[in-house]
Amino acid sequence: MVPVPNSTVVVWASEVAQLEAERSPCMVGIFPIVYYSILLGLGLPVNILTAVALSRLATRTKKSSYWYLLALTTSDILTQVFIIFVGFILQTAILARAVLSAFIHTVNVLEFTANHTSIWVTVLLTMDRCMALCHPLRYHTVSYPQRTHKIIAAIFAVALATGIPFYWWLDAWHDADPPATLDMVLKWVHCVTIYFLPCSIFLATNSIIICKLKQRRRFGGGQPHLSKTTALLLAVTAMFIVLWTPRTIVMICHLYVASVKRDWRMHLALDIANMVAMLNTTVNFFLYCFVSQTFRRMVGEVLRTHLQHSPQHGSTTAREEPIGHGCPVVRGDGHR
Repeated sequence: MVPVPNSTVVVWASEVAQLEAERSPCMVGIFPIVYYSILLGLGLPVNILTAVALSRLATRTKKSSYWYLLALTTSDILTQVFIIFVGFILQTAILARAVLSAFIHTVNVLEFTANHTSIWVTVLLTMDRCMALCHPLRYHTVSYPQRTHKIIAAIFAVALATGIPFYWWLDAWHDADPPATLDMVLKWVHCVTIYFLPCSIFLATNSIIICKLKQRRRFGGGQPHLSKTTALLLAVTAMFIVLWTPRTIVMICHLYVASVKRDWRMHLALDIANMVAMLNTTVNFFLYCFVSQTFRRMVGEVLRTHLQHSPQHGSTTAREEPIGHGCPVVRGDGHR
């Protein structure tokens, strides 16, 4: 007898082979993995250093703006952990997407939660700076650390709630062709939530701030005073708009122009757009250092404190000082 293969299996296998043949190739090869590994290796330490420096500044100055910047840095750390490490490196490169579906969808929720938190904390910072500049007499009555802590906690909670619907998110490489209705809705909600709405607020508040500064210069007869926090705000929001514009454009083109799975040009564009957008999680540290001398000094203080308390310096910097009834206590040279 000659075995006759199951015709259904043969048809299914041929369809799978045809789909794989039509799938657009990855044009950037291993470069994204190298890029994300460098970005994580550089970004995570500098963000942790930024968080320590901002926490000291926020504690000493009691300024709400530093608490917002600290929350922004925390959300950037979460973004690097969930999106860059878990999403791109672990899930895609190491495990080759051979993970449970529930794990992928849960990671989606955490990724969008971190993303939404980062963006909307920046929105709060713009509104805080606008209030400080336009209504300086009322500012301290409505913006103080206790209220700021509650607002930041509320933003994290709302970001988690808005991230839950993205449990059903399919990334562009797994969309149906054309995308299903649910995919269309989620991707439009994504573009509006993380780009169009916050960018509209950024442009409006930054325009008000710039107009207010010009007005002060016109009536004051000199150069208006631009605070370091306001300068940081303008730099951070401008950098966000520049780095996230390519991803938003590619996402909309994917929905209405071409499929990422079928068109290698769209595949390449989305890969590059993702890499550019994730650069936003690392660049803020260098913006802070470039703009703010206060931040640079605090970073230097944090580094000196760490070096003085590191094990290799412990034997040379520690000394004994008698206090009380002659009991020795070891104190580092960093304490005064």
